[in-house]
Amino acid sequence: MKDSDAIVQLKQLKARALAIYSKFHVGALLETAEGEIVEGFNIESSSYGLTICAERVALFKALTEGKRKFRRIYIMGDSKAPCPPCGACRQVLMDYAPELEVIMFSEKGEKQQATLKELLPHAFSGDSLPPR
Repeated sequence: MKDSDAIVQLKQLKARALAIYSKFHVGALLETAEGEIVEGFNIESSSYGLTICAERVALFKALTEGKRKFRRIYIMGDSKAPCPPCGACRQVLMDYAPELEVIMFSEKGEKQQATLKELLPHAFSGDSLPPR
């Protein structure tokens, strides 16, 4: 996906976000290994702990549709700097897509790029759990 196409789609997704409390809108585009794009935006609850981020919406949507291999995720928030995924999203993405490329955009299209492993070094994983 070209950056310019991602930026257009992310802005459209952000506009649909249900950021009714924080007013911080985020859109995410998760690309599967086959090149299919799965969309997500943040959805807030008055009980903030029940809020779900755009990245996890896209991932969970993809997983429920049977998708299991992912290349990259594009993220844009209402921010002056490129919007990175929060810690909870980094952990869940690491569980399902440890080789993921993360492409972050600011509201104005400034880009920053990293691997998920760079964003979450020394991650907790299933390997950290005791054997069953």
